[in-house]
Amino acid sequence: MIAAFRLLILTGCRLGEIQTLQWSFITDHGMELPDTKTGARRIPLPQAARAVLSALPRLPDNPYVIAGKVPGRYATDLQAPWRRIRARAGLHDVRIHDLRHTYASNAVSSGMPIQMVGRLLGHTQIQTTMRYAHLADDPVRRAAEENADRLSGFVSGNADSAPKLKLVGQPD
Repeated sequence: MIAAFRLLILTGCRLGEIQTLQWSFITDHGMELPDTKTGARRIPLPQAARAVLSALPRLPDNPYVIAGKVPGRYATDLQAPWRRIRARAGLHDVRIHDLRHTYASNAVSSGMPIQMVGRLLGHTQIQTTMRYAHLADDPVRRAAEENADRLSGFVSGNADSAPKLKLVGQPD
């Protein structure tokens, strides 16, 4: 089951997309999903995700990557293993869907354009992806702190720690 969670965070897929993923959907181009929430789509398959897949057994008479207990079916209950993982990690209020948010947050925080993040997530409307835009606040806050730290000596009057400043609008 842990492979399902790894695939979720490495691909940004929806839970249902990973649960119903069949071996036949995996190609050299990525995962070719015929029926998702927003229709058919191709999801790029990074090398790390391919490594997860290559470590999984292919069960006879079961087309699903994340095989269930019932022969020929996919795993339907990932909540129980997720609760165990969360408990071990000390993460009590983290949902499975938060793995998708983490994928998006990491992409946005690294400077990836929101339109590209939307394409990776399979969103058809940029407004849907914009729900993830708030996740980029941390880098902005960090940049503001770093800039204020550099300027604090100037403001406090401590000449030793003050940066050399050229005031905008003043002659050289």
